[in-house]
Amino acid sequence: MVFNIIISIAYIIIVAYLGHRGWKQTQTASDYMLAGRKTHPYVMAVSYGATFISTSAIIGFGGAAALFGFPLLWLAFLNIFVGVFIAFVFFGKRTRRMGVALNAHTFPEVLGGRYNSRFVQGFAGIIIFLFIPVYAAAVLIGLSRFAEVYFNLPYTGGILVFSLILAIYVILGGLKAVMYTDAFQGTVMFVMMVILCVLTYRLLEGIIPAHQALTDIAYMVPQRLVKGGHMGWTAGIKFGTPLWWIVYSTIIYGVGIGVLAQPQLAVRFMTVKSDRELNRALLLGGIFILAMTGIAFTVGSLTNVIFVQKFGKVSVAMALGNIDKIIPTYVDKVMPPWFGTLFLVGILAAAMSTLSSQYHVGGTSLGRDFYGKALGLRGSGEIFATKLGVTLTIIATVLWGLSLPPSIIAIATAFFFGLCASSFLPMYFLGLYWKGVTKVGAICSMVGGFCVSFFWLVFIHYKESKALGICKALFNKVNLVAHYSSTSWLWKLQYVDPNIVALPTSFVLCIVISLFTRKMSDDHLKVCFKYIK
Repeated sequence: MVFNIIISIAYIIIVAYLGHRGWKQTQTASDYMLAGRKTHPYVMAVSYGATFISTSAIIGFGGAAALFGFPLLWLAFLNIFVGVFIAFVFFGKRTRRMGVALNAHTFPEVLGGRYNSRFVQGFAGIIIFLFIPVYAAAVLIGLSRFAEVYFNLPYTGGILVFSLILAIYVILGGLKAVMYTDAFQGTVMFVMMVILCVLTYRLLEGIIPAHQALTDIAYMVPQRLVKGGHMGWTAGIKFGTPLWWIVYSTIIYGVGIGVLAQPQLAVRFMTVKSDRELNRALLLGGIFILAMTGIAFTVGSLTNVIFVQKFGKVSVAMALGNIDKIIPTYVDKVMPPWFGTLFLVGILAAAMSTLSSQYHVGGTSLGRDFYGKALGLRGSGEIFATKLGVTLTIIATVLWGLSLPPSIIAIATAFFFGLCASSFLPMYFLGLYWKGVTKVGAICSMVGGFCVSFFWLVFIHYKESKALGICKALFNKVNLVAHYSSTSWLWKLQYVDPNIVALPTSFVLCIVISLFTRKMSDDHLKVCFKYIK
């Protein structure tokens, strides 16, 4: 216990010092929102990775991997290939250059500047401000569930305590404090995950025996999952079944593609001073994401073997049906006591690095993008409005964290990733490469993609429509397709992720409407593409 306390106190002191250092160096709006555009490649890469990968990946998706098995490794592949390689090479450099040309400080400001539209910036800011607390709540839940399982800390108390710690340095220190602490916390996360991987494979006597043992217990997959299409943790999921749509369309596709339009990640590209820093950060970011997601999803699946060997139960049974508790239970019941403290610090680092960025981007979305740009109230009140936005984002996150149901982390993460992709990705990607995108095309794409995605979430997609209860209140149905026969393709729509429909719709709207509406002026486009060859 003394060791646990010493390590925890040392961690908090280091985070407090780095937050204080960021606060001391924050003098301007650029410092608060973009860390002065002079971030070191290592800090940028690890901050990007630590913001990208949080307790939602380690606890939530690790638990999902324990339920669904190795198919989730496809998400790890997309996280690296799409979330790092494509993001840095095809989005990062042009985002940074366009951000400099437009003197943009936030992701919505890049979009608003590209299309010379206060509406685009304000609408994007409001979407982020209103819905990022749902994603942040998923991260906060992961941290609080671990503290609940391992330290018997009351779930509600954990949410409140961790939120208070985060509030102090994010509100005061801005992005400099966030990125300094991210770099330290990301390093802690990396070390913790490598140790977790080594210890797990040692328990199972190596890689090949571990994977063979997981294959051999396929007969223990719960029957409700077998009926849904589960064929075994290493065998995969039967094509076209409800589970297949949940895993591949919502978890893998929704999160794997949605990362490209994440505002808290896109803003990282604007914190470095040149493309050279992005090139240097690319390899570091890829290694970091591989260690985080690859290990989390592999270990999550392998917990089934260890739980069966030691307790005669598969992981979901050990966690009493709540997959968000699988990884915490594994650490508590199987790992040596000293690792529990290290894991707590790593999970605390993962949560705080992501939450700080989410709170920061929620605050800037309200303060700079909506208050400052959409309402035209620039001036000294902008920083105050941003700090107020951070505070409100934290409060909303706490409320969501206290009200969301069990086993929700992966779903809540996919919800925000998908909403951002359908709303922002087409206008963002095409706006970086095609001068022919018009203001009207961009607005229709953003609003149309958001509306289709939101409609599907509220009235069609099973998980969200059931949790929200709006469809039930209006039409006395869980969703609009659940009453059809299970053999009908209409019934299966409730398992199809909104992005399967909303993202193509958003792309089509952006392209088609841009072809038939007034082009943007050459003078404006010259400014936007000033540094893009």
